[in-house]
Amino acid sequence: MPDADWLPDPYILALTGFGVLIALVAWLPLALRRLPLSLPIVCIALGAMLFSLPGLMLRPLPLDYPRITERFTEFVVIIALMGAGLRLDRVFGWRRWAVTWRLLGITMPLGILAIAGLTAWGLGLSWASALLLAASLAPTDPVLAADVQVGPPKSGEEDEVRFGLTSEAGLNDGLAFPFVHLAIMLAAVAGTDKPWLAEWLGYRVLWEIGAGIGAGWLIGRAFGWLTFHVPAETRLARTRDGLIGLSATLVSYGLTEIIHCYGFLAVFVTALSFRRAHREHDFHTQMHEVTEQIERLAMMVLLLLFGGALVSGLLAPVSWVEMALALLILLVVRPVTGWLGLAGFQADLGEKLTLAFFGIRGVGSLYYLAYGLNRMDVAEAGRLWGFVGVVVLFSILLHGLSVTPIMRLIDRRLGRDPDADDATPPPGLKGPAA
Repeated sequence: MPDADWLPDPYILALTGFGVLIALVAWLPLALRRLPLSLPIVCIALGAMLFSLPGLMLRPLPLDYPRITERFTEFVVIIALMGAGLRLDRVFGWRRWAVTWRLLGITMPLGILAIAGLTAWGLGLSWASALLLAASLAPTDPVLAADVQVGPPKSGEEDEVRFGLTSEAGLNDGLAFPFVHLAIMLAAVAGTDKPWLAEWLGYRVLWEIGAGIGAGWLIGRAFGWLTFHVPAETRLARTRDGLIGLSATLVSYGLTEIIHCYGFLAVFVTALSFRRAHREHDFHTQMHEVTEQIERLAMMVLLLLFGGALVSGLLAPVSWVEMALALLILLVVRPVTGWLGLAGFQADLGEKLTLAFFGIRGVGSLYYLAYGLNRMDVAEAGRLWGFVGVVVLFSILLHGLSVTPIMRLIDRRLGRDPDADDATPPPGLKGPAA
């Protein structure tokens, strides 16, 4: 029996493991760059192996840690939203962003309606629970969708596929919130005559969306002025510290949540407004690099825990019915609603198919479900977590294995060589730009 003094301190083991994780964050994307394999898949596999070790007693099930799950996923999403907004080179405009409005105004509502109907019918859920699932699973994830998003700021012309998926992921997380609140309200008034429609439309839709957009724009303008337009010796840009991007993220989210409006929406609008203050300044690239590094590190930790949850019983309530519905959502609902949203849109057939297919479900879905379940009494919470878990797992596998060959094919069709020495691929979760 070894002396207890020779046993490693758990704190030292944690430090060592965190160091290894940081090294993997930096190196794995380069190793996976040309392989039909994504970093999230590797992270989940590592997490499953880690939490399968016989001496590790921790079971990272979201149902056991509801508040931690909500807050951690919330943090990862807001960091990803700032990064997505800073990356967009295309100037905001109704016609220039036509693909975005189609995906938001047609594809997402149709997706929510279809998923709610399928889960209410196939799983026998109440309408409130089915709507919560639908609102959680309808948005394209800004974290795990980074492989199909645009490159760093000022990286060149944005094709319609990458721009559409980036802008959709940036805005639909905030615009799905009214439907999450609708599910919470329906659960609260079930069996009563308490009115809810006026409050939902007036407060949850008009006020929280309008105030979120307005507050995000004002905060972005304020940071833009402090960074680029105050007297030269006091400009924030002179610090060359990319942590200003993190500051803008937290200030925007915090202030907008204080006045009870949608912080997700505000953070993305803040990034767009901040970028507009001096679109060509190199400081945007520095801020993007810092936010991307924080995002990837937090994302890897989250996916390690997700892998641990999978081997700890997250999918125990899942039957073949849930698996079939999960595949139906990914392979039928999103592609069909995406195609309907893009009907009449002037784009190449391959681009339309790619836009319709890559509705990646991930961290945002986990956050919305945690948010909803923490505010409504749902008897089948374990079953809901199992269903969302299997949808996210299937999405990561399906889209992770297909993203590299499909996006490389898109690049070649657009006249770009993804293997050229001077190519600048979108960094996303594949690593830094070349």
